[in-house]
Amino acid sequence: MPGTEAVPGVRVFLAGDSAVAGRPRSMAPMAGWGQALPLFLRSARVVNAARAGASSRSFLERGRLAWILGNIASQDLLLVSFGLIDMKRAEGRFTEPFRDYQHFLRQYAHGARDRGAHPVFVTCHERRVFDRHGNMLRPLGLYPSAMRELAAALSVPLIDLNEWSVAQWRRKGPEGTRNIFLHLDPGEHPNYPEGVADNTHLRVRGGLECARFVAREMRAQRLLTPEHFRDLDAAVPEAAVDFLDDDVVERLTRSRVGLPHETGMVSS
Repeated sequence: MPGTEAVPGVRVFLAGDSAVAGRPRSMAPMAGWGQALPLFLRSARVVNAARAGASSRSFLERGRLAWILGNIASQDLLLVSFGLIDMKRAEGRFTEPFRDYQHFLRQYAHGARDRGAHPVFVTCHERRVFDRHGNMLRPLGLYPSAMRELAAALSVPLIDLNEWSVAQWRRKGPEGTRNIFLHLDPGEHPNYPEGVADNTHLRVRGGLECARFVAREMRAQRLLTPEHFRDLDAAVPEAAVDFLDDDVVERLTRSRVGLPHETGMVSS
């Protein structure tokens, strides 16, 4: 774990899926929590390398972890959050929670530690799924449990965003969670003229609150020193969340790819 002394120029790398990834301007108000995390940090640069549609397997096999490990340095943090896509039985993405999911997560942790950096596991937020009686369901299944188990085994700090989100979504209920997820009526936003009802992806308000929880946990667990945090209890306007132009997001996505074999990554 990081020490208690301030580290100048520390960076926080993010490896994850669409729950974490920054979104281009054309997809606003969809936003990942990684996009909002810089609003709660100071003197720490967030390098959001998360990729929409990525699983713990595909992120590694397509060279995205290799890019992070080729750039991360001693005392940097690597926050790792996967699960939304790992459960999908698409070719090249699916993982079994207590088998290859944990196998891949180990490589993120060991790769960071081999470079003097500090891995942190972040369980994925739960989807917005309620039954007809208003009871919240937990479609992510065993992935959060598998991450918790591995974090304990490897002594990797764990931020349990999943358990927090379950409590929050359950308290707010089906109607109260509409402004957390990407639910828009027809004509409400120019990027979605026909409206949208997305129970997986966050909108800006949801991204902000998830990022705030992650930052609070980072401070509580002393992953960074207190002076690295700001506005943890302040009202943060949605307009403060930055959306990059589409061509900038595309360029960053294409450039943040390395060669897995160059950093010792093993896919199976």
